[in-house]
Amino acid sequence: MPMPRARFLACIAVAVVALLAPPCGVAGHSRGMRPGRGGGGSAAPFPANATRAEMIERQFMEWVRYMGALRHSTFQHALARAFPSYSLVVDKNPAFGDFTTIQAAIDSLPAINLVRVVIRVNAGTYTEKVTISAMRAFITLEGAGADSTIVQWGDTADSPTGPKGRPLGTFNSATFAVNAQYFLARNITFKNTSPVPKPGATGKQAVALRVSADNAAFVGCKFLGAQDTLYDHSGRHYYKECYIEGSVDFIFGNALSLYEDCHVHAIARDYGALTAQNRQSMLEDTGFSFVNCRVTGSGALYLGRAWGTFSRVVFAYTYMDNIIIPRGWYNWGDPNRELTVFYGQYKCTGPGASYAGRVAWSRELTDDEAKPFISLSFIDGTEWVRL
Repeated sequence: MPMPRARFLACIAVAVVALLAPPCGVAGHSRGMRPGRGGGGSAAPFPANATRAEMIERQFMEWVRYMGALRHSTFQHALARAFPSYSLVVDKNPAFGDFTTIQAAIDSLPAINLVRVVIRVNAGTYTEKVTISAMRAFITLEGAGADSTIVQWGDTADSPTGPKGRPLGTFNSATFAVNAQYFLARNITFKNTSPVPKPGATGKQAVALRVSADNAAFVGCKFLGAQDTLYDHSGRHYYKECYIEGSVDFIFGNALSLYEDCHVHAIARDYGALTAQNRQSMLEDTGFSFVNCRVTGSGALYLGRAWGTFSRVVFAYTYMDNIIIPRGWYNWGDPNRELTVFYGQYKCTGPGASYAGRVAWSRELTDDEAKPFISLSFIDGTEWVRL
């Protein structure tokens, strides 16, 4: 027998409110969650002759509209959780911390985490593979300095440690994997210890950090690896004053990311590529923007390779050393991609920044063309970046 409509709507409302309510013991309140009560809701009084079903349905629809407007305190509290509810300390010496490994500290959090937690990682080299599960949001990871606090591991795509001894693949080779929203890392190094592969070697992708969640920020961090160092997989991300090192495609993925005041350093033995952005459609709002950065290192380096058919990368106000191949960009062996990619430079400097030798399908941006790429608005950062 089907459930009556009024009961069905009431069950949905109760379930959703229960899901969004702060867990027991967590500071919070419900002011603003109920339409018409203090939080800006505008529900009109129920008419005297309204049936119980009509009242439930109307209240539920008012609640849906109110939550959808993103003005209620639950959303605002979640968005602005820059202040920690509590903190944990990781130290290799158990006498000085709550945990001796980063993964143990993360695993101690609730399976669904809804409060800002700061995990302070004291100086040391932590040789471990770390994963943050999808529902453990609002984690801040603070090191004692990128040169002092290092988390490292050495998997590659062909490491036979996957299920039933199969190769891990690039995605699972990451030393540190972020799968939850509102992650913030400060002053820590993420490292893949696998050595620089020989030219043409296969299965040697070795990710230091993979970020597969929205609203992630990294400040004063280092990402060290060789091939495929930073897997900027998906979501909106912000990198500030970071150091990123690698050889081939060492910043890659399909995220929408802003790199500001970062130092990108190539360690290629022969040739390499800085980016491999994987935008697959003109409808996808993804791409990489580098603003006020430095590109240095060894080898001959492409600024980017067109991994995605609609790959999009911009460099603005960036210093480029003479390691940059004059052509600048590579079409991944597919001339058709030259018609769909978006590769641009804007007011870059240095011996490798000359636009004179660039491929015809890249562009020197005008002021108007560059404007959308050179501020936090590129990643909607004013809405969520809280450093």
